[in-house]
Amino acid sequence: MQFPCRERQALSRTSLSAKEDYKSIICANTTLGSTLTEHETLRLLLSARCEPPVPPSFGKASLFLIVSRSASVAASEGWQESGMPGASGVNVEGSCEALCRTLVSQNGLQRETADISQSVLYTSLMGLLLVADNEKEEVTVGSGRVGLRNVGNTCFLNAIVQCLSHTCGLRDYCLLKSYKQEKFSKEDAKLMEAFSQVLSGLWDVNEGDAAVNPRQFYNIFKEAVPYFSGYSQQDAQEFLRFLLDKLHTEINRRPYVRRTGKEPEQKYTRFRISEEAAVMWKKHLERDDSLIVDLFSGQLRSSLHCSVCSHYSNTFDVFCDLSLPIPKRSSGGEVTLRECLDLFSQEEKLDKENSPMCERCNRRTESTKRLSIQRFPRVIVIHLNRFTMSRWSISKSTVYVSFPLTNLDLGPYGPVDCGSVLYDLYAICNHAGTVNMGHYTACCLDENGWCFYNDSSVTPITENQLQTNQAYVLFYQRSNSTTAVRK
Repeated sequence: MQFPCRERQALSRTSLSAKEDYKSIICANTTLGSTLTEHETLRLLLSARCEPPVPPSFGKASLFLIVSRSASVAASEGWQESGMPGASGVNVEGSCEALCRTLVSQNGLQRETADISQSVLYTSLMGLLLVADNEKEEVTVGSGRVGLRNVGNTCFLNAIVQCLSHTCGLRDYCLLKSYKQEKFSKEDAKLMEAFSQVLSGLWDVNEGDAAVNPRQFYNIFKEAVPYFSGYSQQDAQEFLRFLLDKLHTEINRRPYVRRTGKEPEQKYTRFRISEEAAVMWKKHLERDDSLIVDLFSGQLRSSLHCSVCSHYSNTFDVFCDLSLPIPKRSSGGEVTLRECLDLFSQEEKLDKENSPMCERCNRRTESTKRLSIQRFPRVIVIHLNRFTMSRWSISKSTVYVSFPLTNLDLGPYGPVDCGSVLYDLYAICNHAGTVNMGHYTACCLDENGWCFYNDSSVTPITENQLQTNQAYVLFYQRSNSTTAVRK
């Protein structure tokens, strides 16, 4: 739904804090009067993308106003709430549906006398927003089983685009051109427009036998990233990183803020790890917030332990893919994806020369370092690092890495209390050949099964054909059966 200009302007003036976000919406309802319907109010709430926690100074009366208006929408449209969105699986007594019925049935209820706590009001609001967020505009699409023309050593591009094309959240966003309503960036969304045009061809309901030509998209991409100009061999994972970064820049919901200099380093020793991570994540979203972040961005925790004073320090970094080392095996050997993840997250010993300064010792000391996932993305891209560089050459590992098609549990690589975090495979980018001469293909899952995409050729395949020693980049999406979610 598109809003009148003044409603969008009201939101554009919204502060980054949750308190100001909510206040701006209440103000919009007050000043605009009957121009905003109940449904538009709820959509405005979604657009504000407010995140917990609500500041203690934010009044219960204001929360009641928002929830009561949202409740009337929910009740009138017959929404069914399947679960409360409590952090880390925490349940709140009652349900959004029950609260909706109560609020609507007690039409004359005054907010001063409402026997509902602020926390329940807020959690109910989050539940309503979650349900409304799932009520997406339907997209009519074809089978998606359409190839891409190779326009000059562009198999790397074709394979990655097919994988991204089967990332449903990104596909629907592009086909609906939702970025036109969301973008705040001053940059023209030329690349996103061209990318969306390619996806429109791939998912056209009137699909024909002809493959889609990505030349215009590729030309615009090369203007943005001249490194990919020419007809030389390119790396698919490197292309993916550049592409997601450029798309994010064009559709960033946050206005560009010029940095005035090096920001002072903040200390979070008084915080718990989860609180410190949340502060860093919020700081990231204040500058970088887009659908690319919504789908692909997660947060890594690097834990450093000083061997001299036993001090622990943590740093947090945003990631859009995990690049996993492959354990060495003799010719014909086999490893599992879990072994790659174990190697990625295992404790690493650092000598004085390679260790950062210890915050307590104030000098370089021998230490140990461990990586873990602090915040799990909706889509996790796993790069199997088959190419390694020595002093004189680059070599490729052809070790067979087996990987699960469903229920990949990344919980053991996250915070200790996160429980199971399950992912299902939906796309694979393969690399066949050597360092100097290779070819990229893709395997993607749709509602009718798996297909093999080799440039303009598209053929159905079985699950048994997916596991090969050519698997290079794996695309997993969060499973609905995930038992615990890190908020």
